[in-house]
Amino acid sequence: MKYIELTIHTTSEASELVADILWSYTEGGVAVSDYADVIALQEGRSGIFWDYLDESLQNRPSETLVKAFLEPSREGDIPAIMQEIYACRDRAAGEIGFGTLEETRRVIDGDDWINIWKKHFRPIHLGHIVVVPEWIDYEKREGEEIVLLDSNMAFGTGEHETTAMCVTLMQDYLKEGDTVLDVGCGSGILGISAAKLGAGQCFLTDIDPVAVASATHNAQKNGVEGKTIVSESNLVDDTLMKADLILANITAEVLVCLAPAIPSHLKKGGAVILSGIIKDRREMVKNAFSAVGLGLLREENKGEWYAFVLKEEA
Repeated sequence: MKYIELTIHTTSEASELVADILWSYTEGGVAVSDYADVIALQEGRSGIFWDYLDESLQNRPSETLVKAFLEPSREGDIPAIMQEIYACRDRAAGEIGFGTLEETRRVIDGDDWINIWKKHFRPIHLGHIVVVPEWIDYEKREGEEIVLLDSNMAFGTGEHETTAMCVTLMQDYLKEGDTVLDVGCGSGILGISAAKLGAGQCFLTDIDPVAVASATHNAQKNGVEGKTIVSESNLVDDTLMKADLILANITAEVLVCLAPAIPSHLKKGGAVILSGIIKDRREMVKNAFSAVGLGLLREENKGEWYAFVLKEEA
């Protein structure tokens, strides 16, 4: 089915008011693209960035975009929609700025986008782990463990180099029955993979409630909910547990902030696998962990991305 994508150019402050008006005209959905939301998600509760920002975002965009997806039969409602928005702007005059309220529209295909998106995913082989999107039929082979990810595959699918390196590296250091801590778990792919590979108990933490819901759902889908505990918590500071293997696939800046807390959660003889490190942050991360007694045992890289295996220095 075709939809009309109606975009209103406004401000962060007025975006919710504009979105409320648009919702009354569509069942196709309303989306808000707001730089402020990107910053809030990135900084989380810790006040530091959890992912690398594109350089184009360094200068804050001046507009927030509110998009509504209208059935073609409702195109004639657009003048009425704009009149309601103008009236709202006039009522809020002097209190809230509404920006330009420029209106743009285009016709999009609303039925095919999900199928087009799905075509880009395939089973991903990472050592003994095979990450399989739920809509793909895959026959397990001897020696393989399947990790199914739902169609909401946010926060890590195995496609990215950082995730792939973590899953591959853990297979060299994980022992049967180990306790594993997956910090910043996202989709849960690392902790779930550890459970599938024989870990006894896996603790998955993330500060994003959407990631926690995704990881919880994926753990259930893979039948490892009995071996996994997923919690919305602030890194490792919210738990007193100790792990044989700690996994953290986050940004270098967050890893540096984690460094002082990691040793108190690592069992004697345990290992730490870090990923999400870009080339020019390598020494910064190494130095931060060396300062707390964790030395570099192994270093891997894929393209511009690096992963480290660390152990307690003798």
